[in-house]
Parts: sequence; structure tokens; C-alpha cells
Amino acid sequence: MKQILGIGNALVDVLIQISSDEILNELELPKGSMQLIDKDRFLSINERIRDYKKSKVAGGSSANTMAGLARLGNQCGFIAKTGPDENGEVFYNDMKTCGVNPSLLRSNTPTGTALTFISPDGERTFGTFLGAAAELDAAELHAEMFSGYDLFYIEGYLVQNHALIEKAVSLAKSLGLKIAIDLASYNVVESNLEFLSHLIKNYANIVFANEEEAKAFTGKNPHDSLEYLAEISDVAIVKIGAEGSLIKDKNKVVAVDAFPAKPIDTTGAGDLYAAGFLHGFVNQLPLNTCGEYGSLLAGNVVEVIGTKMSDDRWNSIFEQVKK
Repeated sequence: MKQILGIGNALVDVLIQISSDEILNELELPKGSMQLIDKDRFLSINERIRDYKKSKVAGGSSANTMAGLARLGNQCGFIAKTGPDENGEVFYNDMKTCGVNPSLLRSNTPTGTALTFISPDGERTFGTFLGAAAELDAAELHAEMFSGYDLFYIEGYLVQNHALIEKAVSLAKSLGLKIAIDLASYNVVESNLEFLSHLIKNYANIVFANEEEAKAFTGKNPHDSLEYLAEISDVAIVKIGAEGSLIKDKNKVVAVDAFPAKPIDTTGAGDLYAAGFLHGFVNQLPLNTCGEYGSLLAGNVVEVIGTKMSDDRWNSIFEQVKK
């Protein structure tokens, strides 16, 4: 069985459903973006939304993908850093429950938290206090962490730490792992464009992007973005929301329909799409099947609040994947 290793920000998601987008404007959080916030701003926002209804779950982009892959029966590991607090324990226990083997380095800083605002149309906007997650350091990575794995998955939110990601992909490539990266957010792409270009051209085998991220990276429409990304990697995926996704390798282009769904929260849609796609990929299935698995998982997760789906829903997904 192929084994997949992820690296990312260990975060606990605080989910907040909002009745309008006015609060996003007030808090200066652009709708649909992921904004990194410092401790003072985090505390200020928390005070402003103290009367809002909230729920808490373990999260983080790459962690969500690894959890999804593990639920599909794959052997997965995850590298991250957490604090010596309740949220750190919540995160560790959640990973173990999902079947992921977590390699969690420890810090004295609190575990990272993502304030996740869910708009009435299901779009999500993040105000993220990275906390301990931001202290994951290149010097802490070593070859043994990557040994035995076949594929290495990176969340784009982590690429702002250039030294860390350069060390990680160098280790992965030297050990023969294929490398996949999700571009994560259009504003992350805009602020790290030169480094992302270097990363994809020199290391990435698989690149995931949604329409906005692809445009931020290439300046082009989805189809032209797909062509460019496939030129500088082995497999490119551009997700276009309700229209589905476009996939291209060196030989062909595949269009995959979105899975019929009634979305209430798009949190984790891209993460679970990646899980479904990579499940197909590591099992050497055709590109269209990989994309269909991605759409299946994404279509299911948008029908629930947050990224955690019930066992019944996972059982239904697993039965469809086995067909």
C-alpha cells in the first residue's frame, strides 16, 4: 500500500456562521481569503465576536487532506507543531482517531487557531493565528521523517516559510517521493509568486488550484492556467466550483463534473477534493476517476458544517469509491 506524508499548520478551527458579510468588512477580512493575524488582532476579533455562536474542530488544510485519505484506507503521516495545551491534545487525538500517524513537534506557544467565518452562500473566510504552527523550523526536519513514504503533500498556506518548504521538498525528492502541492488561497499565491514558481518548476509533480488561485498564479483563465501548470508539473488540477474541475497531464485533458450537492459550508472542499484525487492517484487509477473521487468527497463535505463528516457519510463514500 502506498503511503502519503503531509506537512502543514496544525490548527483548531473555530467555526462561526454569519448572517451577512458586513462583519467581514468591519474586521477587514476579504471574503474568501485566508488572512494571517497576530495575537493582538486575534484577541480583538475574538472580543468582537464573543456573542456569536461557535463550534470547534481540529483542522488545517493538509491535516484535513491526510484525515480524508486515511478514512479511505490509506496509510498517512503528518508533520506539524502544536502547543502544550488542550487544543494541542484535541488536534493529536483527532488525527489518531482518523487513522493518521502524527509527528507533532512541541512548542511552548499556544496551538494555532483558525477563525472560520461561514457566509450565507457557504463561502468561508479565515482569520488565522498560527501560534505554535508558525514555529515549525527547517532545522527540525530530517530524512527519517520522510522514510517509507511514497508521496509528500504540502499545503500552500505553509509556503510563506520558504526555508522550511525548501528543506522539506529537497528531502522528499532525494528519497524518491512524488510531491503534490495545493496553492491554498489567492492571496498566498500573490504574496509568494516567485517562490511558488520555483517550487513547482523544480519539485512539484502534482499541483492543485482553484480558479482564483490559478488566475493569481498565471493571470489566465482556467483552461489556459491548466495548460501552463501542466507544462511545469506532471499533473495539474484546476477546480472551477459548481462547474467541476479540469485535469491535465502530459497527454490529455479531462473535465470532471462537480458532485451534486446542497452546500452549506465550503470549508474543506479543496482539502477533501485533494484527498479523493490522491487516493485515486496513489492507486494508479485513471485521471477521470481520480477527479471523480475528488468531486465525491468535496461534494459531501460542503453539505456539513466544518470538515468532519459522520461515519454514516464516510461509509456511503467508501461504498461509492469501491465500485
